[in-house]
Amino acid sequence: MNAIPPAVQPPVNDEIDLAALFHSLWEQKLLIALVTLLVGLLAAAYAFLATPEYQVQSMLRPAAIKDLDALNRTGVYELTPEQAMQRVGASLESYDSRLAYFRANPGLFEALRQPNRSLEQTFESFNREAFKMLQPDPKKIDSLSAYVGIQLTYPADVNGVTLVNGLVEHAIQAEREKIAADLQTVIQNRLNQLELKMAAARANYEASKDARIAELLEADSLKRAQLQDELKALRQQLKDRRDNRITQLDEAIRIAKALGIGKPTTPSALGEGERVAQGSVIRTEVNNQQIPLYFMGSEALEAERNALLQRRSDDFTEPRIAEIAKELQLLAHNRQVEVLNQRENEDLFLKDLAIWREEATRLRNLSVDVTELKLVSVDQVAVDPLRPVKPKKALILALGVVLGGMLGLFIALLRNGLRRGASRHHSDQSSLSS
Repeated sequence: MNAIPPAVQPPVNDEIDLAALFHSLWEQKLLIALVTLLVGLLAAAYAFLATPEYQVQSMLRPAAIKDLDALNRTGVYELTPEQAMQRVGASLESYDSRLAYFRANPGLFEALRQPNRSLEQTFESFNREAFKMLQPDPKKIDSLSAYVGIQLTYPADVNGVTLVNGLVEHAIQAEREKIAADLQTVIQNRLNQLELKMAAARANYEASKDARIAELLEADSLKRAQLQDELKALRQQLKDRRDNRITQLDEAIRIAKALGIGKPTTPSALGEGERVAQGSVIRTEVNNQQIPLYFMGSEALEAERNALLQRRSDDFTEPRIAEIAKELQLLAHNRQVEVLNQRENEDLFLKDLAIWREEATRLRNLSVDVTELKLVSVDQVAVDPLRPVKPKKALILALGVVLGGMLGLFIALLRNGLRRGASRHHSDQSSLSS
């Protein structure tokens, strides 16, 4: 009995037959078109039913130098156009500044209000998503001039043009108020500093004047004490000299009485004794030795001694005593001290006081109208946009058709793959059964 050979398995062909694939897709063209149409309709529904969003922006550039000249000429506050623009830009970017504008103009944000959110929560969400600051890229140098701007993306029921222009004006006005406050603070600080300088100068002058008066009075007191000491010493010297003279006279009187000399005489005349003079005789004696005092005679000596004993003051015998009295009289009143004490307007003698007063007067009379100060040049104001930036209808429709077509093709390919798998399984089952 011959054995039956096993059935030969047909080779499996995994290669894709492009013609068959295209034919299969063509057979499913209605499915592909239907899916494409469905996705396209969904995209169109979104494009035409979604809330449109618009976009506006405002651009600021540095102001001219002349616009800030009035402020810079004050000499107490300097602000360059670039610095002013940066300050306004910082105010535009400031969350606090935007929130203040939001609170001051609730009507502009009424469309954004949600019943389950607070005012701050509503603004927080809007501020995070809607605003964008515009600045030149620091890595690029092709920008001809510096600028700063703000861009707002907003739904159709919000007045974005008024909101942006109002926010820019609010930021400029806020910076004006800050500059005005800073200017007043700087001026007041300068005035306080000048007042402190003048007060310190007056205190220093008073201390210097008091020190000068004390110095002059001390010098007068010292001079007066020295003159008093000199006067006392001179009077004591004169008294000792008089006492010594009296002692000498007492001794000479005793000698003269012992020699019997009553009248003034000379040694030669005393030696000749009594001689009768014939005719008129003139005697001349030449002697280089001092004649003893007792030759003056007791009568003259006693008269001189009595005069010395009766003397009450020896001041007249010394010219220096009169000079001391004159100097003491001059020291009784220090005219320089009197002049210093009699000064009525002492500010006239303060150094730099006139300069400080002039500066204080200038600062008090400074008048700068900061409310009209042009901090920036508004290069572009926000205007009503011609079309919304979202949604982009043409792009959404094109993407819907493309995605719909791709989805339809994917579904068709999937169905084709499932069919091929089912057909192959059926043929395999038929081969096994035969």
